Amino acid sequence: MTDKLTPNPFTAVLRAAGVPEDMHEWLSGYGIGALVEKMGIRFQQISAQLSVATMPVEGNTQVAGILHGGAHLVLAETLGSFSAGVHAGAGGQALGIEIGATHHRGIATGLVTGTCTALHLGRTLATHEIVIRDEAGRRLSTARITNMIRQKPDAAATSR
Repeated sequence: MTDKLTPNPFTAVLRAAGVPEDMHEWLSGYGIGALVEKMGIRFQQISAQLSVATMPVEGNTQVAGILHGGAHLVLAETLGSFSAGVHAGAGGQALGIEIGATHHRGIATGLVTGTCTALHLGRTLATHEIVIRDEAGRRLSTARITNMIRQKPDAAATSR
């Protein structure tokens, strides 16, 4: 976290990615991550219950010219992890422990949208379903991620 006098070094990146201003302090030490930037993911909404983001197909394709299956998972894990992080709160931490996806159809151009919906928001686990659709609203893939929720380790305890 940055203090009130130190500017957030990730402000420009967070704004470009569509991260709401009220989340900038939470992400001040890490930004959104290099892979999220590289994939071109842009957030429309972020909350524990519902998060939405888009990602371009171009630049994220596999050798056959369609959106890479791993790119689907990057978008899904990004949404699920951000949602779980919001659920964990300021003193908490979300750690992904399982992710899986079913790919329903391919896409070669355009923009995909991932919609992440909470299935379970508990004290120690958060599970989200992420549906990725094309611009026509057709379902491309369905993913599910489970994150373990824990308290952040005490800085003094980890510096020993």
